[in-house]
Amino acid sequence: MTGFQILARLLLATLLGGVIGFERGSRGRAAGFRTHILVCLGSTLIMMTSIHIFEIYSGIAVVDPARIAAQVVTGIGFLGAGTIMRSGSTVKGLTTAASLWAVAGIGLAVGCGFYFAALVSAVLVFVVLVVLSKMEEAFAIKGQKKKEV
Repeated sequence: MTGFQILARLLLATLLGGVIGFERGSRGRAAGFRTHILVCLGSTLIMMTSIHIFEIYSGIAVVDPARIAAQVVTGIGFLGAGTIMRSGSTVKGLTTAASLWAVAGIGLAVGCGFYFAALVSAVLVFVVLVVLSKMEEAFAIKGQKKKEV
């Protein structure tokens, strides 16, 4: 990888993670702007490191570049679990945990140069968080009115 490719991948990860994190932060979630940027940026760096290790040791030793990336998925699961709170019969934080997991995937995609998939995924995650949230709120209001009748 050239210096430009490394810089481009890290900047793109920062941008894509930031867009999704901004939405979470604007809703007052604990894992917001900076958290999502760091998860996306970190997973991009880990993916690039995996590829770099593979390139260095290819032909010398058996190296699987997916092994480190697979551990990101597990590690982010633990980070996401920290955002989930239970209060009585309600559970909060599941969407933020899922968005952290998705942002890690976006970072891994950026890290290996799978830019189109990363960009499309970031747009879709943002749409899910913004548009579908508004749809849920609209249906919840209608559902409450029916219950009152």
